[in-house]
Amino acid sequence: MGRRRIAALLLAWMAVAPVRAADALESFAVTEIAPGNFVHYGRIEERSPDNLGDQANIGFIVGGQCVAVIDPGGSLAVGRALRAAIRRITDKPVCWVIFTHVHPDHIFGAAAFREDKAVVVGHENLPRSMAQRARPYLNALKRDLGDLAAGSEAIPPTRLVVDETVLDLGGRSIRLKAWPVAHTDNDVTVLDESTGTLWLGDLLFVDHTPVVDGKITGFIEVLDRLAALEVPLFVPGHGKTAVPWPQALAPERDYLALIVRETRAAIKRRKTIEEATDEVGLTERDKWVNFDDYHRRNVTTAYTELEWE
Repeated sequence: MGRRRIAALLLAWMAVAPVRAADALESFAVTEIAPGNFVHYGRIEERSPDNLGDQANIGFIVGGQCVAVIDPGGSLAVGRALRAAIRRITDKPVCWVIFTHVHPDHIFGAAAFREDKAVVVGHENLPRSMAQRARPYLNALKRDLGDLAAGSEAIPPTRLVVDETVLDLGGRSIRLKAWPVAHTDNDVTVLDESTGTLWLGDLLFVDHTPVVDGKITGFIEVLDRLAALEVPLFVPGHGKTAVPWPQALAPERDYLALIVRETRAAIKRRKTIEEATDEVGLTERDKWVNFDDYHRRNVTTAYTELEWE
């Protein structure tokens, strides 16, 4: 292919790509679920050029002086859409970008906030996990989105949450809590103390099949601790529900507990890991979206954890 032909194709792509990105996110909307707390509910289907990685629930909290972003989304395009939504609502600067955990649908939009010079915040384990996973995550993003992944970047946090950290937005404090190994080994929740709104990241899945990338027993223990909290309002990492707290945690906890019980029984019967993944937890299939994409992986994670009890 000649240089002129390549140049012509490149120019054509440069003209079309922004339109495709804009089309994919034209319905990007945020909902104020509590005063100053704005949520964008992501889609539940898998990542594709049609959604640009807009899969997670992300959003922001507006204080008297500045704004905290809670997960900037799954690509630069999603991060830019979120930033544009912030600018429609307030001209206050973005001072914090908070990662609830390492997964790509929550982190790759961070570059959209580079010009804001916001401080990036995450769990104390996040830098290590991000260093290990950033390259394969980015390669997978490019595989799924092609050129529409351009500019997406995993930006490591510069402020770490060891146990709890309180951030000041100006007349509004938000409390970040670092949890033991559960969904991942770097889960953080964000509590807006003014309204009692708890942002859970992927410690809570609604409709979307829960994902275990840490310890399944630890995940259940964290859910039990969360259930003991008084939470008037909450934001799951995926999906949405009108079921009140803490009942909203029950379907996920029941699913995880069933995997633990049935995996332990399979191990006791000397089933192999392959046999366990073929039989454990299948009664849950009709209760969750994306079940076949994630369930066998969850059973595999549970088996490797529980076989050494």
